[in-house]
Amino acid sequence: MTTIFNRFYENKDAFLNPCDITEKVSGFPEVCITTFSENIIKDFVENNETKMIANLYSANGTIPVYEIEYADKKMGLFLSRVGAPACVAGLEEIIALGAQKVVQFGCCGILNQSIADGKIIVPSSALRDEGTSYHYFPASEEIDADSSSVDIAVRCLKRHKIPYVVGKVWTTDAIYRETPEAVRERKMQGCIAVEMECSASLAVAKFRKIPMIQFFYGADNLDSDQWEIRDLTDYGLSFRDKYMTIALECGIAF
Repeated sequence: MTTIFNRFYENKDAFLNPCDITEKVSGFPEVCITTFSENIIKDFVENNETKMIANLYSANGTIPVYEIEYADKKMGLFLSRVGAPACVAGLEEIIALGAQKVVQFGCCGILNQSIADGKIIVPSSALRDEGTSYHYFPASEEIDADSSSVDIAVRCLKRHKIPYVVGKVWTTDAIYRETPEAVRERKMQGCIAVEMECSASLAVAKFRKIPMIQFFYGADNLDSDQWEIRDLTDYGLSFRDKYMTIALECGIAF
């Protein structure tokens, strides 16, 4: 497997490309916002004026893409599927539809309570413990977020006086294999949170040259003797307005 992950092909012309199955939409929003919480998407669509402008298709079902307006700026809104491969497939198709910038947010597990608890987490880098990113970016232990995108997120959070922290996150493919040994090692490496898509999303954004802003909110806690579920199964609904406002503000600042 090390050999496979170390063998990166830079050729952007693949056997199957996103544009082969996804037709560009005229007037598609430049900026798209995406989250992994279906609850947040549904609530926003039900309580705001939206227009469905496209669909993302897979065997899992159809994901609608909405056009929304905030502060006189039109943006896209869609659901990202959980897990690096599915998430990246959606990003690829959104870019093929015409998106030029993406704001992505979701929940994460807390690895360092003293630093990250109760704060919005802006990833400065991600430890690549997944497979998808290696098809988009040369092999390395970590991948850095674009500093200008991090700066935009930080400015928005400061403007709205929302507590935040910038730090390294751990992206893993296997939520049920976050063993005590692995958690301890990742914490020693400086990771303050764990999630499933950050490093892969950063890789495809770099590969397609699409600026991306990411942020996370803490859900469950792994920085304790036993796992604490907290509000993991709420899927962000309790603070949906706060998270969507952050995303929208980042979108208009892009």
